[in-house]
Formats: sequence, structure tokens, C-alpha cells
Amino acid sequence: MASFRDIGVGAAINILSAFVFFIVFAILRLQPLNDRVYFPKWYFKGVRDSPTRSGTFVSKFVNLDYRSYVRFLNWMPAALNMPEPELIDHAGLDSAVYLRIYLIGLKIFVPIALVASAILIPVNWTNNTLDIDAKINNITSSDIDRLSISNIPDNSERLWTHIVLAYAFTFWTCYVLKKEYEKVASMRLHFLATEKRRPDQFTALVRNVPPDPDESMSELVEHFFLVNHADHYLTHQVVYNANRLAKLVKKKKKMDNWLVYYQNKLERSKTSVRPLTKTGFLGLWGKKVDAIEHYQSKIEKLRKEIAEEMERVANDPKSIMAAAFVSFKSRWGAAVCAQTQQFRNPTIWVTEWAPEPRDVYWPNLAIPYVSLTVKKLIMAVAFFFLTFFFIIPIAIVQSIASLEGLEKAAPFLKPIVEEKFIKSVITGFLPGIALKLFLIFLPTILMIMAKFEGHTSLSSLERRAASRYYLFALVNVFLGSIIAGSALEQLKTFMHQSPSEIPETIGVAIPIKATFFITYIMVDGWAGIAAEILMLKPLIMYHLKNTFLVKTDKDREEAMDPGSIGFHTREPRIQLYILLGLVYSTMTPVLLPFIVVFFGLAYLVFRHQIINVYNQEYESAAAFWPDVHGRVVSALILSQLVLMGLLSTKGAKISTPFLLPLPIMTVAFYKYCAGRYEPAFVRYPLQEAKMKDTLEHAREPNLNLKGYLQSAYVHPVFKECAEDDDEEEKALYETVIVATKRQSRRNTPVQSKMTGGSTSPLPDAAHEDLQP
Repeated sequence: MASFRDIGVGAAINILSAFVFFIVFAILRLQPLNDRVYFPKWYFKGVRDSPTRSGTFVSKFVNLDYRSYVRFLNWMPAALNMPEPELIDHAGLDSAVYLRIYLIGLKIFVPIALVASAILIPVNWTNNTLDIDAKINNITSSDIDRLSISNIPDNSERLWTHIVLAYAFTFWTCYVLKKEYEKVASMRLHFLATEKRRPDQFTALVRNVPPDPDESMSELVEHFFLVNHADHYLTHQVVYNANRLAKLVKKKKKMDNWLVYYQNKLERSKTSVRPLTKTGFLGLWGKKVDAIEHYQSKIEKLRKEIAEEMERVANDPKSIMAAAFVSFKSRWGAAVCAQTQQFRNPTIWVTEWAPEPRDVYWPNLAIPYVSLTVKKLIMAVAFFFLTFFFIIPIAIVQSIASLEGLEKAAPFLKPIVEEKFIKSVITGFLPGIALKLFLIFLPTILMIMAKFEGHTSLSSLERRAASRYYLFALVNVFLGSIIAGSALEQLKTFMHQSPSEIPETIGVAIPIKATFFITYIMVDGWAGIAAEILMLKPLIMYHLKNTFLVKTDKDREEAMDPGSIGFHTREPRIQLYILLGLVYSTMTPVLLPFIVVFFGLAYLVFRHQIINVYNQEYESAAAFWPDVHGRVVSALILSQLVLMGLLSTKGAKISTPFLLPLPIMTVAFYKYCAGRYEPAFVRYPLQEAKMKDTLEHAREPNLNLKGYLQSAYVHPVFKECAEDDDEEEKALYETVIVATKRQSRRNTPVQSKMTGGSTSPLPDAAHEDLQP
């Protein structure tokens, strides 16, 4: 078990690592050569110019101004100076609200840490329960355990202190959550009311369009909406299955990069010897050929394949999916369509708000709507097995990463690991880093699973992956480390006990594992956050691309890869820390200062990254906030149940019922917030839509809205192909833009054979129409 000395050594290692990362970052960011890596957002906005274009030859690569090195930490106050309204205008509402999750952590845990340090730690420390157990039962404990509830004797009156503070911490957390939900909902509505015109404000995505033998898909969609939304329908864009075309275009881009690489290599060569490459896999084997001619021939072949595939997609009816983006003359019309049921059979003509064009995940639009349920079921089963079988290797890793486990696995290392400093490093650093490395590929796996399910937007993909990441972390990182992490024998005991005893088992194990979670927080939340600002991978990739591939300014801009917030990986990590803080607030409050440091450091680092680096791929207007709120509430309920389980093992069964109202009140609080604030995140008020339409019509009465919307939802691969100089490809691009031409249908509400598009279908057909 870790002592204060072991925790101190771990803290020193992580603080030193974080300090080194900050120093290296402060030096690298000052160098002109790295300016595009550490300030890419300002380049994308066109307000920053490269410092390598002026000055002496040396100053283009190295900053020679010694005064800038003296002020190497000035990025910290600069990251905090930008006001929130300006931050929203600069980076978007998603980024600004994401930062508020860190603020929630600070608002919740700073007061809780102060109260717990002033009350609970003295109450826990001024007992000798663990000393008596050590003498009588030969049970070992650490200094950290003496600060926890484990040091309180059974059936002690002091346990009432923990119960009272559990109520206080719950009320405070709910108060903070309510205020934040209210604030974010207000920010979202204001953002939507003041936001500039966007295509998604006027557009609904319609899926599962039933086929009709008399009409093409485009004619069918137009007919249906001309009849049922005659006063508001404007235009539409059918969805093409262009996945194979997108793969060909992506492959051609790779070939273009290789061609540029070998052309640059020839230009920079002091000799006229043309570069060679092998025709085998990845150029590792096969016949040697002229590299430039080889890739030129490949690109020409791909160009022909792209043209053929593009023509096939544009002309083959089978390539048109049973879905379309339907645009309306007003936001009010789009809101009515997106938020209402279009047909008596709710499984066809299904409408929802269209994601903004940047947010659309085009490959999944080609998935038939009817197969989505099957895909979701498959992924639910796969996620279950992934979660509950992953606990076994995590338990093994955690067992080996402990001092006892390492000595058992490698007895010859015992003389070395028994050294005081080595022992402290293993106890205070190794378990945390082992777990972090073990989970490194998890976000990628969960994102693949979310894509397989068929979600149609990047934001929904990230939200789905985030929810699963949190469940995985709850089961494997939290419960898995508590129950199975100390020893595999405990896992066997846990699996064979009755469900009523599980809370007691978890409650007893949680205080014991406080030291492990402290080491994990320091590794992942201190050094890990500091390493984030260094941007090591983008730095290396940019210089490699800049050296071998960049020829023009456009190439240089494409070489910048600042990334985005990565909601699906970072938000579940925040939620894990909130869970740990709430659970340990009444059990082992010494953990709270480590969490407070994490939230403060992370808020500073990510505010800097959002202002200067991250280029968010989409804007969902903080649609993720209900998920954030729900996960914090679930963590609060879990902390209450765990405390009840622990108290029931300490002879406090008489006082335990006093905790029963807490989870009930917390659930009621969640229901209240969901009913009061969540509608602002799933629906758009018609009043707001009407007000914005009226203002826009007054300001721009001659706006050509149809021209603005007509090509907004054309698959981006068609636009990329149209940038080519080939006139045939440009003509094919024009064919995929659907124009509204069938005016005769506006006044002929005739029921189609397969769709029932009439506003007054026959009563006799009612039963048949309800069949899926």
C-alpha cells in the first residue's frame, strides 16, 4: 500500500514531467518554424501571417529575441483573458460549453474539498481503529487509509458526520448542475437566435422513403413535399451512394502525395538520377521502376475510374438511396417538418433535423434505414462482451503493476524493487501509467462501433462513442480496478456472491483503492494534460509533410492538422474524475485536491488549445449537454449507493436508512431538469424560428434562398471531383444537383400508389398503411 512518501514521489515525477512539457512547449511555440503548428486556428481565419516570410535567414527558423524567452509563460494569462462571448464568436458554442465542463468540476469540488478537509479529515484522522486492527488482526494499512472512513470504528457516532456531509455535497452538486443547465440552455437559445444563416436551419433529413414504380426517388420526394408542405417546400437533394467514389478519390490523393514527394526529391537532388520505387506492397518488394512515371500512370488510371464511377452514380437509379435533404423557404417550415410525424405509418417518411453540411457523416447515409436496428443490436452485444471481458486483462495488468504482483511475477527483481526509491516509483507511478497505456486504443474501437451503427453526423458519432466510453470506464477502470485490480481472487469472490452483497463489497474496497486512483489522476490528469499542449504528433507530421510534400501555400495549409476537441475521448475522462471525486468526497477526501488540480490545469490548457489550435469540425450548438448532465447525476447516485453499502458494513445499519432519500431526490432532480431544460436541446421553438425568419426577411427581402441551399448538401466528393479541369466531370457534378421543376404537382394532391401522398387518404386504407 502506498504511503505519503510513495504518493509524494509519484507527485514529484508527474509535476516534474508536466513542468518539462510546459518548458519545451514554451520554447517550441516561439520558433517561427513551428508557428503553424501552435497557432493554426489563426491561419485558418486568415489573420496571421507566417513569420518565416520576413527577416534574416536565421530568424526565419529560430527566434533570436531573448526577451520573448523571459516571458515564456505569458501564454497562461493570455489563455484566460478572452471573454466567453468573444470565445463563442471565435471558436463556436460547442468549444465554449465544453470548457464549462471543467468549470463545473472546479465549482463542485473546490468548496467540497475545503469542507471535507476542514471537517472529515480531522474526524477520520483522530481515531486509532486501523492501529488496533494492525495489532490484533495483523492488518496492514497506509497513511492514506488513516485519513479515510476506514479509520472510523464500527457503529461510531462519527459516521453521522459523513451522512450529513453526503446530503450537503449532494445539494451543492445539484445546485451547481441546475445553474449550469439553465445557463447553457440560455446560451444555446441565444446562439441559435443570433447565429448567421446556415443551411441546416432550413433543412430536414428525410429517411426511409418508400419506393414508387411510377416515379424516380427525386420526383417522389418532390411530389410528397409539394403536396404536404406546399407553402414552405423549396428544394431538395437526394442522397447518392458515393462511398466507392469517395474511396477512389481518397486513393488518388494518396497517389498525388507520393508523386509530389518523388518530384520534390528529384528537384532537390544534386544529380539528375530519377528516383525509383518497387511495385510491390508499400514499395517494399517487386520490380524497380521509375517512381514518377509509376505514380503518374496510377493517377491517370484512377482519374478514368473516378470519371466512370461518377457517371455511374449520377445515372444509375440504384445508386440513389431512400433518403434526401429537403430544404424549406423558412426556418419555421423546416422546424415543423423536422419535429413532426409526416405519415400515419411512423416507420416511413421519417424526418429529423439535418446536420450542418460539415457535420454530415456521408458514408452512413448509404445505409438502408431498415437495417439500422439490426446494426444497433449487434453493436450492443459486441459492446457488452468488450466491456465485461476486458476486465480480465485489466485485472491482470493491475495485479502485475503492483509491488506484490511484480515480486510474484518476477521474483529475481525483489532485491531491486525493495529499494525505497524504486518501491515508491512502482507504488506511486507504475499502476497509473500501466492502465493509461492499456486503454490507448479504446476510443478508436468505440468510434468504429458507433460508425457501424449508422449514425449520420459526426456529432452523434462522438456522443455515442462518449457514452460507451463512460460506461466502459465505469465498469473497467472504476469497478474493475476496485474489485479485480488488487487481486484476481477478489474477482472470483465478487462473481459468486449475491447481488445484495455487491454494494457492501464495493464500499469496503473503494477506500483501499484510493491510492491507485491518486496515481492514475496524477499520470493521466497532470502529466497527460500537460503533454497535450506539446502537440508532439501534429508537430512531427507537419514537419515531415512540409519537408517532403509541400509545394504551394495550399499544400502547407493542408499539412496543418490541428485536430479538434475530441469530445468522445476527453469528455468521458472528465466524467471519470467527477465520479471519483463524488465517490471519495465522503470516504477518502484526501483525493479531492488532486482532482481540483486536474480541473484547474485542464481548463487552462484546453482554453489555450481552443483559442489557438483546435479547428472544430462541426457546430452542434452544445447538443451534448444533456448527456454531460445525465452522467454527472448518475455519478452522484452511484456515490450515494456506495456510501450506503460501506456504512452497512460498519455496524451503522440504523443510520443507513437516512441515506435512502438521497438517490430518490437525485432522480427527481434529474427528471425536473430533463423536463425543464432538455427540450431546448432537442427541439427548436417555432416562436424563435418565426422571429428569426421575420428579421431576416426585413433585412434581406431579395435573398435568393434557393440558390443558397440548392447545392449545400451535395456529397463533398462530387465537389472535389468538380474542381478538376475536366469539363465532363463538371457537367456530371451539375447533374447531381436536383432542381425543383415539377410545378404541376403543386395543385394536384393526387395520392401516389406507394406513398399515400394525399392529404386525405381513404379510410379503408388506414389499417394497411399502419403495417410496417
